[in-house]
Amino acid sequence: MHEDPRLAPAWSSTTSTTAGRVAPIFVENPHVRPGQKEVIVIGGGFAGLNAAKALAGHDEVHVTIVDQRNHHLFQPLLYQVATAGLSPADIAVPIRSIFRSSRNVAVHLAQVTAVDVAKKWIATEKVRLRFDYLILACGVRHSYFGHSEWETYAPGLKTLEQAVEMRRRLLTAFELAENELDPGVLQALLTFVVVGAGPTGVELAGAIADISRTVLLKDFRRIDPQRARIILLEAGPRVLAAFPPELSTRAERDLTQLGVEVRTGTAVTAIDADGVEAGGERIAARTVFWSAGVQGASLAASVGVTLDRAGRIPVLPDLSLPGAADVFAAGDIVHLELSGGVLLPGLAPAAIQTGRAAARNILASVNGRPRTPFRYRDKGVMATIGKHKAIGRTGRLNLTGYVAWLAWLFVHLVYLIGFKNRVSVLAQWVWSYLFSKRGARLITAREWRLDA
Repeated sequence: MHEDPRLAPAWSSTTSTTAGRVAPIFVENPHVRPGQKEVIVIGGGFAGLNAAKALAGHDEVHVTIVDQRNHHLFQPLLYQVATAGLSPADIAVPIRSIFRSSRNVAVHLAQVTAVDVAKKWIATEKVRLRFDYLILACGVRHSYFGHSEWETYAPGLKTLEQAVEMRRRLLTAFELAENELDPGVLQALLTFVVVGAGPTGVELAGAIADISRTVLLKDFRRIDPQRARIILLEAGPRVLAAFPPELSTRAERDLTQLGVEVRTGTAVTAIDADGVEAGGERIAARTVFWSAGVQGASLAASVGVTLDRAGRIPVLPDLSLPGAADVFAAGDIVHLELSGGVLLPGLAPAAIQTGRAAARNILASVNGRPRTPFRYRDKGVMATIGKHKAIGRTGRLNLTGYVAWLAWLFVHLVYLIGFKNRVSVLAQWVWSYLFSKRGARLITAREWRLDA
């Protein structure tokens, strides 16, 4: 944030030193008018974006969104980028473009390194920003349950960079297999393991099965992509544990019909460059993807409250932090018990609702009105498994098969940000449906330099 010296005149600042080092400087926002409250939103995901939208146009507040990436990402469709169904730009939109007409909203590209709740400031590498109200919408990251070394061999799926890396590994495996003469290595190259059978893992496994059985079918001469082995590992007793048992059973059946080997009650004990150890068995696989668990962003540890086991922030009914009435949490980082002792789910609708609710309570406080407790409206859960195959539940209604698949398509198009993105995604889906082709099958190298 503000690393370009040309931006310096826009701020008034004071420096401070700590133990002989120059600490991040305090900067004052010149766009905040007298009497206007400064609201900082950390994170431009579903929660942060909708909080800022709810505050946009209210002259009593000035909003600063701080995110380490310049785009809002539609995470539910990341797996389609990872499996070459969509391009990264189809599911991401620059945050600045969303708020170009909102005079009281500013966007800053930076990574927040610390939060001082008592003194009301946040710190990045270069600066400290003061706030009157703060919304923590920094999300979650993958948890490897104490085995961070596994991430090198089994990337998760939370960012565009991870999705592109997954796509590179997936497509490269088939390319290497085409040139491989050793039968053992060939089989390992054509074995794909997905760890974790939540919605992301199920959708990812189904998409890999689809691309190997339909999209790549006639593209290779030496290998048969249909021989690819896709294994879905789940430590729990069933796939999609958040769904009713009858829908989990249907999903497992659909996956099996697609050619996915589903193994429940199978915990992973080791992952390396050559494969996975799970359930007492060694699986030779050169491509492993992780979707088994999440934990709160590391920033949550700096807010001064006791976190839950997953590193999420416990909040009061109005979404504020205990002992810090002007600091709110929203989105996946929230630990909140609903009626019946059920925790707020880590879903996009829940993130959107908490972001909007936090914004409403900030406006209520600024205008001298009482805050209202958060009320979660369950919009249901959905997961797609393959072409024509999906499951969903809304209220007491279970959806399966083609109807659920159409409902899944509609819901995701509605929630997708930007008319251009909706049109592009719909066009890609129609193309893929009619011709079983995927237009984003690009293998991009991690090294940007090119040796001539």
